[in-house]
Amino acid sequence: MSVRDVLKNSFLNQINTNVSTMNVLIVLLATAILGVYLFFVYRMICKKAFYSKSFAISLVVIALVTSIIIVTIQSSVVISLGMVGALSIVRFRTAIKEPMDLAFLFWAISIGIICGAGLYEIALEGSLVITIIMLLLYLIPNVQPALLLLVNSTDLKVEEAIEDVLKKGTRYYKVKSRNMTSVGIDMIIELKTKDEADLIQKISAIEKVESATLMAHDGEITY
Repeated sequence: MSVRDVLKNSFLNQINTNVSTMNVLIVLLATAILGVYLFFVYRMICKKAFYSKSFAISLVVIALVTSIIIVTIQSSVVISLGMVGALSIVRFRTAIKEPMDLAFLFWAISIGIICGAGLYEIALEGSLVITIIMLLLYLIPNVQPALLLLVNSTDLKVEEAIEDVLKKGTRYYKVKSRNMTSVGIDMIIELKTKDEADLIQKISAIEKVESATLMAHDGEITY
């Protein structure tokens, strides 16, 4: 027997032609259970950020569809080659808003592939380990974000007085923008401070400061 015959027989042995209805239902049931589990994990992790219920539902559907594709590929050489050709021309243009959404998307696809191959224990154990690690990392507090101070004044020389207050009341500050006009100056200052209320009061008390606004932004939208 030549090397070509050995490789051919080895390849054909990997094709499962005995795909019964019961096996398909078991694969779909296992995938559905892990997909629903993924749905609730996504809901719990992303409840304070960009949460999309339609995306969460699509995770379950993607896992199921992927498992069906894997089962189909295992059943026939012709179908597997046709499936590869068909999927190679598919283009997805939906923008992923959050990196975490991309991670859950790959997780759903992995569940479908592993369950479709019949390796249910690996899919379950992997999902549990990923969940534990994700929750542990999620509980780590964020670094305190910088604040933005917006100051409007009718005095072009007020910057020196503002910097005196910032030197005493902040750990760090940097002037990000100055907009000077004939009637005054607008400034945007990035800073970090522990006593926000005291700082804004001192800035507002400076003579000819019309308004002072302190904003915080950490890159996330909460609701």
